[in-house]
Amino acid sequence: MSKQVIVIGAGFGGLAAAARLRAMGHGVTILEAGNQPGGRARAFESEGFHFDAGPTVITAPHLFDELFALFGKDRRDYFELVPVDPFYRVVFPDGRRFDYVGDDERLLSQIADFNPADVRGYQKLIEHSQRIFDVGYTELVDADFSRFGDMMRIVPDLVRLRAYKSLYGLVSHYIKDDALRQVFTFQPLLIGGNPFRAPAIYLLIHWLERKWGIHFAMGGTAAIVHGLTRLLGEVGVDLRLNTPVERIEVANGRAKGVLLGDGTFLESDIVVSNADPAMVYTNLIEASARRKHSDASVAKKRYSMSLFVGYFGTKKTYPDLAHHSILLGPRYRELLTDIFDRKRLADDFSLYLHAPTRTDPGLAPSGGESFYVLSPVPNQQSGLDWAVEGPRYMDRILEALDAHHLPGLRDNLATQFYVDPTYFETELRSYQGAAFGPEPTLRQSAYFRFHNASEDVHGLYFVGAGVHPGAGLPGVLSSAKVLERVVPQPETAGRLVSIPKAVTA
Repeated sequence: MSKQVIVIGAGFGGLAAAARLRAMGHGVTILEAGNQPGGRARAFESEGFHFDAGPTVITAPHLFDELFALFGKDRRDYFELVPVDPFYRVVFPDGRRFDYVGDDERLLSQIADFNPADVRGYQKLIEHSQRIFDVGYTELVDADFSRFGDMMRIVPDLVRLRAYKSLYGLVSHYIKDDALRQVFTFQPLLIGGNPFRAPAIYLLIHWLERKWGIHFAMGGTAAIVHGLTRLLGEVGVDLRLNTPVERIEVANGRAKGVLLGDGTFLESDIVVSNADPAMVYTNLIEASARRKHSDASVAKKRYSMSLFVGYFGTKKTYPDLAHHSILLGPRYRELLTDIFDRKRLADDFSLYLHAPTRTDPGLAPSGGESFYVLSPVPNQQSGLDWAVEGPRYMDRILEALDAHHLPGLRDNLATQFYVDPTYFETELRSYQGAAFGPEPTLRQSAYFRFHNASEDVHGLYFVGAGVHPGAGLPGVLSSAKVLERVVPQPETAGRLVSIPKAVTA
C-alpha cells in the first residue's frame, strides 16, 4: 500500500524528491525549518530590492521540466526561463575580458586573441569533455552507488577517459595559455571543488553548459521555488514551514518518524533528508543507531570551502556588465590553497558577481540594480571570528568593486548586507559551515560520497549536495531521481499503485 513519507528540508533536493515520490504514489509531507521554502535558494528583500540568496546559475532546465511532466503539467505555466549570453564574463586583473559563450565562432575567436595555438587544443578539449559527459552524466548521474561493485564497473571508463586526473591537469594537457586555463577550470568551484584536485570527470560541466546553455528565471531563482511549491500543493503534498526536525527516531534499525522542535512526534514509513548528511548523522540520529557514520568517521571527511556572499542594491545602473561575471584576482592556485588547505582568509580574492537586473530589471526599484557578490572562503575549520572579519571583508569587496568594476558604487549604495560561514553552519545547518558538503574529490565521489540510501538506518534516504551525484542544481535535482531506484514502490495486492486521476489532472 502507499507509504507515508516525510521529507526534511524544502530546498531544491527536497522539493524534487517530494514530486518524484508523490508521482510514485506515496503520501508526502515536507518539513522546513525556515519561514520560506527554498533552503539555500531562499530569497531576501530589502528596500524594494530582491536578492536570490543562493543558486543563480540555471543549467539543464529539462530537469525542472521533468518534475512538472510527472503530473501532466507544463513547466512554462509556472515560471519562465530565459537564456543568458554570455554564460559568464571572465575579467582578469590586467583588464582583459573573456566572454564564455555557447557559439563556437565567437568562442574560438576569443581563444585566438589569447593564444592562437590553443584554438585546436580547445577543440580537442571539447571533444574530450563530451566523451566524459556521455559516461559521467548520461549514464551515471542518477545511478545508484550503494555497492562497491557499482563503483568498480565504472573504473575502466574513468581510466580510458583519464577522468581520474585533476581537472586542471587534463585541461592543461590541451590548453597552454595560463589565462585560458583559468577560464576553463573555474567551474568546479561552483560545486565546492578545487580545480587542482577535483577529478577530471567534472569536465562534464563544460559540455553540459555548452549543450543546454545557461538560463535565468524571470523573477529570480525564487520564482522556480514558488512554481514547484505551487505544483506540489496541487498534487497533494503537505508543506509545513517553521517546522524544524530535532531527531530522526530509529527503532530496530529502521526510521520510524521524526521528533519536531516543539516535541511533536510525526510517524512515517520513509524519511528522506534534504539536510546535510554529515549534520544529520552527527546531530539528528542517536550514536547507538549508527554503525558506519560515527562522529569520528564523519569528521575525517574533507569538506568543501564555505562562502562569503554580499548583497547590495544601487541607485544607478551599470549597463556594461554581464549577467554573470567572474572577477579573477592576481593568484589562482595559491589563493585556492589558502582557502582549501591553509584555511586562511587571504588578502586577495576572486569574486563571482551576479547582476540579475541585467536580465530582469523588475528585481530592483526603477533606475537601480540588485547585486550579489560571492567570494569562496575557508569553512569553519579556520576558526575565524566572522563577527569581526565579516564587516571588514564586505568593506574590502565593495572597495575593490568600486575601484575596478562598479565606478561610483560607494556613493550609490541603497542597501547592503552579507552572509558568511556562520550562516551556513547555523541557519542552513551545514557541517563545518561547508557550503557544498563533502569536497568533490575522487575519493569522495559516487560510492565514496554519502549514500542516497542510508547504510545505518533502513527507510532513511538522502538527496541534495552531500550525496551522489553532488552539488550544483543538476546534481541536486538528479539526486532525487536516484530515489526512484532505491525507495520501494507502493503496492496494493501485489500491483503498483498508479497516481490518482485527481493528481494528474
